[in-house]
Amino acid sequence: MLSPTESEFRTPGRFSFTLIVAAFLIAMIGPTLPTPLYPIYQTQMGYSQIMITVIFAAYALGVIGALIAFGSWSDQLGRRRVLLGGLTFAILSDAIFIASPELTPLLIGRVLSGASAGIFTGTATVAVVEQAPPEWKNGATLAATATNMLGIGLGPVFAGVLAQYVSWPLHLPYALHLVACLLVAAGVCYAPETVRPPQRLRLHVQRLALPAEVRRVFIPAGIAGFAGTAVLGLFTAVLPAVAQQLLGIHNLALIGAIIFVLFLSSALGQASMTLIATRQRLIVGCAVLAVGALLLCTAVALSSLALTLGGAVIAGLGQGVALRSGLGEVVSAAPARQRGEVTSTFFVVIYVAISLPVVGLGITIHLIGLQSAGIAFALLVAALALIAMALLIRLRRLRAAGAH
Repeated sequence: MLSPTESEFRTPGRFSFTLIVAAFLIAMIGPTLPTPLYPIYQTQMGYSQIMITVIFAAYALGVIGALIAFGSWSDQLGRRRVLLGGLTFAILSDAIFIASPELTPLLIGRVLSGASAGIFTGTATVAVVEQAPPEWKNGATLAATATNMLGIGLGPVFAGVLAQYVSWPLHLPYALHLVACLLVAAGVCYAPETVRPPQRLRLHVQRLALPAEVRRVFIPAGIAGFAGTAVLGLFTAVLPAVAQQLLGIHNLALIGAIIFVLFLSSALGQASMTLIATRQRLIVGCAVLAVGALLLCTAVALSSLALTLGGAVIAGLGQGVALRSGLGEVVSAAPARQRGEVTSTFFVVIYVAISLPVVGLGITIHLIGLQSAGIAFALLVAALALIAMALLIRLRRLRAAGAH
């Protein structure tokens, strides 16, 4: 029976909201579990830094594929069924990681993990808002975006602590995450459904679109989002190598904690947006991101842990503001009937930034070394953020001139 029974359409409340948030958090922990384990894969399996970045980037393929293939399915099948599908991908990914550390299984596991994240990024964000009780509605969107970032940030901490202080580092983190996914799946099953499926299903691939009226704001917002997400990719793919080779840090739990600082700062940046005037949010986000990237550049050049942490905080704040405000401006400029397509296009750009630049960084590390490549990458991010800021300032001036 495709349609949920009437009893499943209970009124959402605090408990069901908590269950969906928990599922969102657990699902988003999965994609970054391998991050502090990459040095172990390199030691035991002999993978080069290029191969590590390729394994990392395979995740983005899964995210983009899921956003395009399943982006609109929850409106037809219901939120719960699609979320359970995302958890199924996460469980399969964990099982593959547990079974083998060989290259092909790792690549497949990363793609499946990305598919899970792609499904949750779209569907769980909407589900969290829909499950929120009336008194929590105003903060529901922030709760969803913060849960997304905190989940991704907790993955390296969780795996790093287990790898550093407990046995079976290449198995235990995935096994525990698999169990957690099964537990939160039960919670998703219990939560009320908020979508009544149509009598006739019309499942389709999410189209991508960039209408003419969106392009002016999409270009700087997309560049800023690309630059900010590239920083996230730098930390989650390459920081373990930077920490060990340049900073002299070999404690995997500490490496995971440093990565968590970046994602926590991103969540705080999104939460602090209300302190900035609406018209200035994206410009401020770009400026802060550029400063953070330059600080990270200096940190790599001087092999400084303190500057690395400072750069992570500032770049994370800028990334959070730039991402959320950029998405808001793009969606506001889009025609109502094409907002879903424009949003999907924006996220495709964002997740391309997790794959291509990071693989390029891996190749550059092979050619000129880790320190030089890290400096060049950070300078590129800063340049992109400043270009986006300049385009935004020009756009604001043109609009102001047009208004007169």
